This record gives sequence, C-alpha cells and structure tokens, in this order.
Amino acid sequence: MKILLIFLTFYLISAAVRCFSVTGYSGGSVLVDSGKLWFRYSAKYMQRIMNTKNTKIINDKKHDKWINEGRFTLFSNDNGKLMIYIRELNTQDAGRYWIWVEGQWYIDMTLIVKEDSCCKMSKRVMVNIGETANFSCEYSQNHINDPKIIFKEGKDSIEMIYSRWKKKERFSISDDKNKNLFNVRITAVTPDDGGVYLCGVLDYSYLVTNTVYLHIMNSCCGASKTLRVNSGETADFISEYSKHPMYLRKIIFKTRNDIIEEVISTTNTRDQKKRLSVSDDKHRNIFSVRITAVTPDDGGVYLCGVQDYSYPYSYSIINTVHLHIITKVGMSIVSGSSGGRLMIKCEHPQYKTNPKYICKESDGCSERKNPGVQGEWMENGDVSLYDDTRAGVLMVFFRELKAADAGTYRCGVNIYIYIYIYIYIYIYIYIYIYIYIYIYIYIYIYIYIYICHQHTN
Repeated sequence: MKILLIFLTFYLISAAVRCFSVTGYSGGSVLVDSGKLWFRYSAKYMQRIMNTKNTKIINDKKHDKWINEGRFTLFSNDNGKLMIYIRELNTQDAGRYWIWVEGQWYIDMTLIVKEDSCCKMSKRVMVNIGETANFSCEYSQNHINDPKIIFKEGKDSIEMIYSRWKKKERFSISDDKNKNLFNVRITAVTPDDGGVYLCGVLDYSYLVTNTVYLHIMNSCCGASKTLRVNSGETADFISEYSKHPMYLRKIIFKTRNDIIEEVISTTNTRDQKKRLSVSDDKHRNIFSVRITAVTPDDGGVYLCGVQDYSYPYSYSIINTVHLHIITKVGMSIVSGSSGGRLMIKCEHPQYKTNPKYICKESDGCSERKNPGVQGEWMENGDVSLYDDTRAGVLMVFFRELKAADAGTYRCGVNIYIYIYIYIYIYIYIYIYIYIYIYIYIYIYIYIYIYICHQHTN
C-alpha cells in the first residue's frame, strides 16, 4: 500500500491530474470520456477507493482496445481516448475511483448514483429483415433538455450511433418531453442492425438509461402449435431445423404481455436452465424442449429458433409454441332433470369486468356464447346469460334441458390468453353436475350430463 501511495503521489506531482464527478442512475449505466489517450502498450488500472481498504477492479491489464472485468470496462474510442463504462449501477457503486495508465496519466473520479424509475428496465425488440424497428427510451425529468444519444455495443467497442451532432442513415429520434421518453426508429433493418443499443442523455458524461436488445429475424415464425398442460406436469415440444453449418446455436424466446425474454441459448447437445432443458439430436436435425413442474407463469408464446453465426443477433425462427397452463382449484355439485331448467353460476370475483363466455367442448368451443353486454339478461340460442359485474358472476340459464345438452362446457373469463380456470359439472339422479375449477387463462365449465330414464317393471 505504501508503494501504491508513493506511485500515485508521483503522478500527482509529475503529471496533470484530472478530478471530476459523474452521476448515474440505479439500474442504468454510465459511459465516461476520460479525456486522456489510451496508450495501447501501457498497463491500465482501476481501483475503488474505500475508507478501510481499496478494491482492485482492473489491475495491470494491456489490450489494443478493450479491457473488461465484470460490470467495468475500459476501452478506446474512435479518437483513441480512454472511455470508462460501468453497467447495471446500484447505490453501492457510489464513491471514488482511481483510473490510470502506467507511466502516462491518472484521474480521480467520484461516482454519484441516484434512484429513478427511468432506468431500471432493459427490453428486447424483435423485427423481421426489411421492416422498421421501433423502441422507446426513458429518461429522468432532470434531463428533459439534455441531448439524447444512442450507442451500440460491438465486440470490442461502443459506437455512437445517433446524437445531435452525429446522425446515421435510417436512424431517427423523436423526443416526447411530456412523457420523458424519446422514440427510436430504424427503417429497413438488416442483420447488421441487430445488437445491444444503449440509449440515454448527455450530461458531462453519457448517462445510459435503457439497454435495448434488437433481434433481427431472417424468417418468422414457422409452424404454430398449441400445447395445453396441467399445472405441475411436464411440457414437451420439438423443433426441426435445417442442417446448415451457420445454425449451430439453438435459442428460445418467450413472449407474454408484450415482453420478450431470452429463455435459453446454447450450442451444447444438452443444456438446462432451471426447469427448462434442451436436447439436440443432430442426426435428425431436431432439438427437444422440456419444462418440468410447469406453473401458470410458464404460460406464453415460445419462439424456437437457430442463430445465424454471421450475425450474433440474427435468427431464423423455426416454430411457435403457444403453451397454456391448466390448474385445478375446486369442485361443486348441482342437479337438474330432462325437460327442466338449469341455472349455472360461474363465480370469478377477481375478474369482475373481464369478458365472459360459455361454449361446448365437444365441438372444439367453435361457438362461444357471451352476454354481449354487462348487467342485462341476453338470450343466445337455447340459453340466457347474465354478466353480474358487481358480484363477479356469470349466470347461464338453460331454459329447457334436453339430451343434446349433455356434454362438456367451458364457462370462461378472458383473463389472459394463457391462463384458464376449468369447472367440471356432472349431473346426478336426473342430471348430476360436478364442478371442477381450473385456472388457465380462461374459466371453463365442463358439464357432463347423465340422464337416467326410469326402467319399467
């Protein structure tokens, strides 16, 4: 430690020392221009200065352009200046940092980290080749008048794509100051446009508020299939791919509520991430996907594809799997008689105002009967329906039961497209009805009607 203090004291005396402060936001990043030359053949250092003990972050590292340690990166920009990049900031990152190049220069940087909801989100955007990519970037009210900027991460660089002083063809920004966000538009996208974009504002340093992963689809979205699985069971599906040397990496995305997430990306024959596993049969050009002990959160649309090695963010989507999760939650019994009347109540108080319907399972629910309006009795064929939004109850009234009414019905609520509640109804004596309730994304009522005819002696 004494040697280090002597070493730094030497720089303080013999060279210009730059001292400054930068501000970032928790969840975001900062990108700082040191104003000093890179010096490719000289060792680089970065330390966190603490009251009790200094922490080495980057120590005696040399590289032509790029040095990375975890969330901390030093790199050379196009002008040969050393840039400091700190990702995924948190309040514990606040404090003093020393950065220096051996035998050349030294800086003392104080990092201030603030809390703001603007900077806590990264997002993924998927767009087909030739189409237009649109995404938005939020910023703090404190920077409403500051210049807006966009960077793009490269293999060993971070390039400024768009700013007030630099504009790139096909890229444009529109700033909505009322909402504290600016919209980014990229027209006629190509595979080269795929990658990681850093957007934010310029305020002495570059404050990166949002990270956007832009994925370019060579083809989308292949064959579509629907898979329904009971909660707690295992979901299995397969994808067949073209045998091509560029398609070595298999990737699965999941979309739900307009949010895209990368579930798994691998080149291994077998790989696993928590409850999801992938096995690749290279002889048959098929990779299989398995999700064990499924939960309602697993419901959604899965995009199975292969990555084009020529472009790290370019993919071909092979097929689309709509995964629905069913969860049993209860049972009830009602009774009725042939020729009589039957009232069914579908109770769902947590979804009072959601659209509701009833349909028959045997015909694939091709004909859905719904109230049409709320708070009024409406006739639909041989049944009447009433949507009581105050109590959260859909009432279904069979005016005259007959043998053709026997079967399984779904009494549903459109909660979300991949979560359902099932109700099984069996009819006893003359007509027994057992009601089993399942959560899926709709509420279904299965009605099994057994009509017992009186035997003659």
